[in-house]
Amino acid sequence: MASGPQFRLLGPLEVRLNDSAVVLRAGKHRALLAALLLRPNRVVPVTELVEHVWGDTPPARTRGTLQTYVMRLRAALGDPSLIQTAPDGYRMRVDPLAVDVHRFADAAARGRAAAASNDLAAARKTFAEALELWRGPVLSDVPSETLYSEHAPRLTELLMTVHEQRIDVELALGNHADLVPELFALTRDHPLRERFWGQLMLALYRSSRQAEALEAFRQLDRTLDEQLGIDPAEELRELHQSILVGAPELAAPVAPREPERAPASPMRLPDDISDFTGRAWHVERVSGLITRGAVPIVTLAGQPGVGKTTLAVHVAHLLRDHFPDGQLYVDLRGYALGPPADGMDVLSRFLRALGVPPDEIPPDADEQSTMLRSLLSGRRMLLVLDNASAPDQVRPLLPGTASCRVIVTSRDDLRGLIAMNGARTVPVDVFTPVESASLLSTLLGPGDHAELAERCGHLPLALRVAAAYLAGRDDLTISGSPIELAYAALPPAPQRLFRLLSLVPGPDFTAEGASALADVDADGLLTVLAIANLVVSPVPGRYRFHDELVRYAATLREQSDSPAEQEVAWTALLNHYLRGVERCAELLYPGIVRLPTSASGPAPRISSSAEALAWLDAERPNLTAAIRQAAEHGPAEMAWQLADALRGYLWIGQHVGEWLATAHHGLQAAQASAHRPAEAAMHANLGTLYLRLGEYALSVEHHNQAVGLYRALGDKDAEASVLNNLSLVHRRSGQLTEAKQALVRCLEMLHSADSVSTGLYNLGQLSVELGEIDGAVEHFSQALALAPNADSHTYLGMALRLQGRFDEARAHLEHALEIGNVPAGEAEALENLAALELAEGNAEVALSLASRALTLVSDGGDPQVATSVRIMLGEIRRTVSDFDVAAELFEQALATARRIGYASGEVRALINLAVVWRDLERHADSRSAADRAVRRSAELGLRALESRARELSR
Repeated sequence: MASGPQFRLLGPLEVRLNDSAVVLRAGKHRALLAALLLRPNRVVPVTELVEHVWGDTPPARTRGTLQTYVMRLRAALGDPSLIQTAPDGYRMRVDPLAVDVHRFADAAARGRAAAASNDLAAARKTFAEALELWRGPVLSDVPSETLYSEHAPRLTELLMTVHEQRIDVELALGNHADLVPELFALTRDHPLRERFWGQLMLALYRSSRQAEALEAFRQLDRTLDEQLGIDPAEELRELHQSILVGAPELAAPVAPREPERAPASPMRLPDDISDFTGRAWHVERVSGLITRGAVPIVTLAGQPGVGKTTLAVHVAHLLRDHFPDGQLYVDLRGYALGPPADGMDVLSRFLRALGVPPDEIPPDADEQSTMLRSLLSGRRMLLVLDNASAPDQVRPLLPGTASCRVIVTSRDDLRGLIAMNGARTVPVDVFTPVESASLLSTLLGPGDHAELAERCGHLPLALRVAAAYLAGRDDLTISGSPIELAYAALPPAPQRLFRLLSLVPGPDFTAEGASALADVDADGLLTVLAIANLVVSPVPGRYRFHDELVRYAATLREQSDSPAEQEVAWTALLNHYLRGVERCAELLYPGIVRLPTSASGPAPRISSSAEALAWLDAERPNLTAAIRQAAEHGPAEMAWQLADALRGYLWIGQHVGEWLATAHHGLQAAQASAHRPAEAAMHANLGTLYLRLGEYALSVEHHNQAVGLYRALGDKDAEASVLNNLSLVHRRSGQLTEAKQALVRCLEMLHSADSVSTGLYNLGQLSVELGEIDGAVEHFSQALALAPNADSHTYLGMALRLQGRFDEARAHLEHALEIGNVPAGEAEALENLAALELAEGNAEVALSLASRALTLVSDGGDPQVATSVRIMLGEIRRTVSDFDVAAELFEQALATARRIGYASGEVRALINLAVVWRDLERHADSRSAADRAVRRSAELGLRALESRARELSR
């Protein structure tokens, strides 16, 4: 990014000077600036500027008025040389890369070049950089029809093209499954853009969702016919045909194994303030302890408003070069009015910042803490843990390695950290008179400020508020509390907003949220509060309070606003959050059934799946806090409605800590209100979460609660959905009889052919594991009649082989290979053909088939199929007396089966190990493996496998 002023047009117009926002209130000023920025370093004629600013109604003194506007823009930008006067117009002298429009075009071009040279990793990164620049519709607050008509269509088309090119790169990298939710949203938002539909079809097909890929084509065909009277393009029709026949060229690319992931080096500090003043001794003391001493933790302790956070962040910025592996920051909110930061959420954020994929983050806080210490071991990093109220908030986040150092801020000295963790406390007191005078001179200009500093108690927060109150007002003096005077000087509207903002339960808020809360247009009012230093804007578009100011605002609110007014404002804020989550759900996971909500009114401005994810990521702490507050203090229905609407996002992002908290708060609210549909939905929500965590007993408990509630309500569709999930839980935990019972009950309630055939597949596979082969043949035959595809033939062929009907089995398995399938499906067909050949004595043919199968799934493929294929290969190797290789294959299969919870695979591997170790005359190992197989198969109800294991254990 270019240095100097930064300009943003891809969304509301923003100007940043030295990390501070420049507010341009006049719409015509914004139109003038946008017109110049869109053609940087080129003269824009006066006639064009007049058209862009005034349209068809220019003022009488056009040139003079335009000159006035240019003069005001120059003053606002603080550098008159930025806008140069030319004989017939004006020129904006600026690096094009300082304007997000041109930076976007540059990144898009670099991404295309990287993709063309097959540097997919660089293309992915560059396209992502380009898309991150979009904050909303281009020129969304620039009132110029001509600018919009000239530039918005071109830039929006380029945006769509970049989306398409980035998705092509992701598909080439094999990330098809992750793309499906985004592509569903893109095809819904842009139903006539055929390339998105083609990408969706391919992503679905590669995700083993062939039927959905074909349905996507049918939906596109209907849409084009109804709206335009045309057929899909030839390219789409060819893709449809290839999916129908399972063409091999559609298979996901087998990417080369990437080198081990290098740890990320995050720089996550808040911005340093430009007018940091004083604290020379403290800076030197903390810097010395951190860099030159053997002190792992330094605690900055002092009263509220004394500047602990400012000091910690300033020192951390100064020491960046000492910690080349990165710096992490978190506000622990130990003294906030709302709940403190959730420990699991903080650990999860740190792990993600260090490059850990969400699906690799452990669900347990202790395990997360252990992983954090492991990742930090040997690295040189600095952690800033702000606003800690107790040692227990800090300890799970400590690195445990001397190369990493920690700065903690607190109102207390946290003696527990001193005693147990070797911390050193640096007390932070109010400014000295010299430091106070220096800060006030910086803020107000030279002069005698001693009396003002004394009245402020030399407290930095009070000094800054007082300076903001007095700036440009020579007739005023401070005669009381600076904060009280600053508030009293405000007009009624910002006073009311200041009070009501103390209702926000989370760490920060947006102008949209503030507008909803107070039922006003809050943009201008927030600017007034920011000028008064009563709120701050650490990043563009987001605002927050100092803890002491929010407490003061809450006190004023209780005194000045009636309970009814406070309730209306609180409910309006919750409504804003709920409408936002609903809008994001529509874009990100439209297929997930959600509870009906009571939300009304306009949703936040979110127009794409990328914006939806960004909004949810930014608001996640606020949403979690709002759900907890609503559950504890009402309105209760908002708690469960928010928790239910949010679960799809928490699943996608695997935000386990927030998911657990919001689901429990939603359940608490539903139970307190005796709202049975919501209670059932929250139990189902928790059941899914505990399945994700591997807590099967808890998952079964919550699923059963949901089933009972839905049955009492007469909601058969919901009951069937929960029963299907319950069957999966039982199967994962090895309770196969219970899994079968749940599936049978589910099947009785299903209606569509697709859902019934899927249920029959599951039931057939369960029957195989239970040794009920005749039942499996019946279930797979029924499924094949309903949905004839490659999987149908493979599963029926497997069951017929187990029945000994080899010729019929071979016909179905070979037909499955002719139809074609995804790699895992093809591997299953090959594995069963290999088993058939082995049974007929053709070991060499069997070995060739099983080896082909393993090639399809061994490198990042389906681990359950790979486990089964390795067992098959081991059986073939044992048949040809290659006992050592067979034993190695069985051990690999056993390790994978245990890791992924593949119960029957674990028992099969143990049985085969018992056999091959007996062949190798390792009799003690053989008996041990057989005994373990007996115990495990008996626990799981795997009767056929248990019988075989008992024979071996004798």
